[in-house]
Amino acid sequence: MKKLFLSFAALALVASVYSCRETTEEKAQDTMESMQSDIEEAADDVGDALDDAADATGDALEDAGDAIEEKAGEVEEEVEDAMDN
Repeated sequence: MKKLFLSFAALALVASVYSCRETTEEKAQDTMESMQSDIEEAADDVGDALDDAADATGDALEDAGDAIEEKAGEVEEEVEDAMDN
């Protein structure tokens, strides 16, 4: 009877350790998948932010070029007016 009880206790211990190991592995796998998903989303967000920054920089440079051309035209007109007088 004692051997039967000890055998049952040992079997229960092995089963509990085995089931905990599976649960831990599943949780670790779920955590790794979640981290991978979070990293991919963060990378997408960074890419979008870089695209937006590049667009804004391009727009600012284009506006600055237009302003320079406009001022250059005004200066040219003033020089021509000064030469005519």
